[in-house]
Amino acid sequence: MRPSSQSSVTDIEIIEDFSSTAKCDEGFLRVRRLRCQNRRADGTASKVYRVDVVDRPRLDAVAVLVYRRGASGLEVLTRMNLRPAAYFRRGKDMTVPDPATYLRVEEIVAGLLEPEDKGEAGLRHRAAEEVREEAGYEVKPEEIQLLGAGFFLAPGILSEKVFPAAVDVTGKEPGTPEGDGSPLEEGTHLQWRPIGELLAMCRRGNVPDAKTELAILRLLAEQP
Repeated sequence: MRPSSQSSVTDIEIIEDFSSTAKCDEGFLRVRRLRCQNRRADGTASKVYRVDVVDRPRLDAVAVLVYRRGASGLEVLTRMNLRPAAYFRRGKDMTVPDPATYLRVEEIVAGLLEPEDKGEAGLRHRAAEEVREEAGYEVKPEEIQLLGAGFFLAPGILSEKVFPAAVDVTGKEPGTPEGDGSPLEEGTHLQWRPIGELLAMCRRGNVPDAKTELAILRLLAEQP
């Protein structure tokens, strides 16, 4: 992956929408369509209702706030990534009008946990790997700071938890991020932002990424 300041990608074209013929249990996301009942302490039950649950083959993820200390304070490294799901909101009827297109979304480093990433040691290991692959910084697992418990992004439908972490790369020289070779990483752009500016951008909706805002708030809460 070659991070660039100017991506040539201007659109994501849908070549085929095969939703009507695809199975719920195939693909990157697995949709479980369930009929459920609430069981009560007195032995009674609610009426039967439908529940859709979205899983990934690898259930959870780690998000890493890569930061450095400068003369003006803390700065955070962000990535501008292609995000089709956000992009395909365009043209839909919105209760709250939103003129943004979201072809790219600015966010912090993140990646899925592998089956072998067990416990806190596994979180630190995967966080260090993601920082190397996505940001180009070599950090040791023991340098990773875990920022509390994992959180759900949309617990009504998504089973995934995101575990927030941070790492200080002050004084480290970055290499070239490897990336994963996916077309979704085409034109990925890395940049440093003052942490206060980035938090304000989250609040304004310029950076509409929940894990970025939450990781910032948790890191700031632990600063002396």
